[in-house]
Amino acid sequence: MPLIRPFAGLRPVPEHAVDVAAPPYDVLNSEEARERAAGKPMSFLHISKAEIDLPEGTDAYDPAVYAKAAENLNRLVADGVLMRDAAPRYYVYQLTMGEHVQTGIVAAASVKHYDTNRIRKHEFTRPAKEDDRVRQIEALNAQTGPVLLAYKSDAEIDEILRKVTETQPVYDLKADDGIGHRFWVIEDQATMDKLSAGFDAMEAIYIADGHHRSASASRVAKSIGGSDEQMSHYFLSVIFPHNQMKIFDYNRVVTDLNGLSKDEFLAKIATNFSCVKENAAVKPSKATEFGMYLDGEWYRLNINADLIPNDPVASLDVSLLADNLLEPFLAIVDPRTDSRIDFVGGIRGLEGLEKRVNSGEMAVAFSLYPTSMEALMAVADANEVMPPKSTWFEPKLADGLVSHVLD
Repeated sequence: MPLIRPFAGLRPVPEHAVDVAAPPYDVLNSEEARERAAGKPMSFLHISKAEIDLPEGTDAYDPAVYAKAAENLNRLVADGVLMRDAAPRYYVYQLTMGEHVQTGIVAAASVKHYDTNRIRKHEFTRPAKEDDRVRQIEALNAQTGPVLLAYKSDAEIDEILRKVTETQPVYDLKADDGIGHRFWVIEDQATMDKLSAGFDAMEAIYIADGHHRSASASRVAKSIGGSDEQMSHYFLSVIFPHNQMKIFDYNRVVTDLNGLSKDEFLAKIATNFSCVKENAAVKPSKATEFGMYLDGEWYRLNINADLIPNDPVASLDVSLLADNLLEPFLAIVDPRTDSRIDFVGGIRGLEGLEKRVNSGEMAVAFSLYPTSMEALMAVADANEVMPPKSTWFEPKLADGLVSHVLD
């Protein structure tokens, strides 16, 4: 069983790529999606967030939503906006955010290798979100949201992809957020064979983002049954070399100090961290260092070295903060369920943390150093699970540039 394989993608005709491309389905709520898609009948949001074409207030999990998504997809195909490649292809996808550039391969990844952990996970999934993606795939007979994967950088594969990007892309567009999306089609069989062989030689590849999409693909494959060779037993993925991927910090804000005064709280922190007041916002410069915004002031925290365990999960900065501050001093035992904690993606900057505290909504904020790809892979290799909200990947993949039809 190949780890990845080419597939006949369903994708926009070049002149409509910019009209179709849309943000990922899970970064916008229904109202935001409705606003973004207004006056844009070709936007893929009409498929990925089809509740926007139903009466306001429609539950996003209503069966009518999935039926509407299928109707909208079929309309774009019938209108000639989307076309399907005549034969299986690999595709090259390049993202540009400012000076940052990352180039990966779009492929169908094996459910069997996902099930046997050669495609490695690092997060738990929630049944409701899995159910949603299963219904979407079944309604469309296609996977439309790619799973973001990573491979340990391989010189030969990286060079093949680089050479492809020296040619003219079939799509070259800039999204509303300024992110550049460039896309190539690989038709040369010898090149595709080299890429397949290169990935087959790998011990593992890693899910960066898209655990619910990959888990739902596995469920759909089991429901369909048949051979592992069938295209229904593969899922849509974009796979980047690990050293090109960019993880932002994923910061924390908490509503209250658990009944402590400011001075009492600072005294407790001092038992596990050095705590130095700073004159400017603190963006940690290394792992095991944290920023804290409290009562209009910033502090730099460094955890005591003897509290850092030799464990791939417990040594993560998100774990160190949870185990040595959030739980013992603020009584936040389960960040997944505790309503007193919220999470702020680093893309919003430190100003986003200050705003939440200054408004009085939150009492304290913590800035973290970004989790590294090496740490993510170490957790996955150990068959462990990261704490919630450990990674925030940017730039985001667009929905709609290519979909994987199951037959």
